[in-house]
Amino acid sequence: MRTAHLLFLALTISLPALATNSGQLYKDPTCGCCGKWAAHMRANQLALQSQDRSDMAQLKDRLGVPPALRSCHTAQIGGYIIEGHVPAAMVQQILRERPAISGLAVAGMPQGSPGMETGRRDSYQVVAFTRSGRQYVYATVKGD
Repeated sequence: MRTAHLLFLALTISLPALATNSGQLYKDPTCGCCGKWAAHMRANQLALQSQDRSDMAQLKDRLGVPPALRSCHTAQIGGYIIEGHVPAAMVQQILRERPAISGLAVAGMPQGSPGMETGRRDSYQVVAFTRSGRQYVYATVKGD
């Protein structure tokens, strides 16, 4: 009985951690940088299942990604929407802190962001957004 109880406790402690550190990536089948971003996430202990979609605009509409913040791929991790080339450290931060937001976004495809390593590093903003339409700069990543 004691062994079964300990096994149950181990499962209840580790399952939420697994659920938080894994998620679903939705991407256009022709996009190459999305796979590079997913590799960045995996290297930072954020595992993603990848799904190619031809209906990305409709998916982003359904998930509530603001049009001005859209990029090439969308992920769902730990109950949050992650749009575009958001650094893994910021995803890990919201998973720890659990802010009352829908997600984080990096609009467009900034050079030097995770998955867009081209040798040039531009500054860019990571924007938090809510379902009600509120948006604010969560962080600014400085370039060279």
